[in-house]
Amino acid sequence: MTRFIDVSHQIVAGMTTYPGLPGPVIDDHVSFEASQRTYAPGTEFNITRISMVANTGTYLDMPAHRYRDGADLSDLELEKVADVPGVVVQAPGREVGPEAFDGVEVAGRAVLVRTGWDRHWRTGAYGAPEHPFLTEAAARLLADSGARLVGIDSVNIDDTSEDAKGARPAHSVLLAAGIPVIEHLCLLELLPAGGFRFFAVPVKVQGMGTFPVRAFAIADE
Repeated sequence: MTRFIDVSHQIVAGMTTYPGLPGPVIDDHVSFEASQRTYAPGTEFNITRISMVANTGTYLDMPAHRYRDGADLSDLELEKVADVPGVVVQAPGREVGPEAFDGVEVAGRAVLVRTGWDRHWRTGAYGAPEHPFLTEAAARLLADSGARLVGIDSVNIDDTSEDAKGARPAHSVLLAAGIPVIEHLCLLELLPAGGFRFFAVPVKVQGMGTFPVRAFAIADE
């Protein structure tokens, strides 16, 4: 039997994803009532619009998010984000170093780092600078080892504390290697240790380096 496991957050009007960024605005472009003036009696439609920054909910970063000449969403190869063999790695602490991946086969896989930080989602603690992150050495190991995609269930894959001084080495290393990054995953504890197929496909927008995804896994039981 095949099981589908959703590991993405729901997007809700006004919510905060990353501290300091505005929440999405969701409203009607054409309401059911307004559409009645266009269609036959008894026929009505609703057209909704959303205004949001690209870094909303569970989202994917492309190289263009970090590098001016990097590949954007329209350049994304589906093989990197659809039907990718996946593995979950339990984070040992706040700083996730290369030792966390000892003995883990990451080549060609979606490597999802489970920190448990998603338990703070939509609370003041979620964006706190104490959140877990990947070190530069860990990112370099994953890039050198041929990971196809890297995700984390934390507010950022990089250290955002004052000690980091604005550096973003994990983003820089992974995106320079053409490896998409997914942040704000959730419920990674539901994924089977024995493996799964991972999907996280954004819309194909030219000129954008980040966009929300419906991240999910398929597992056979």
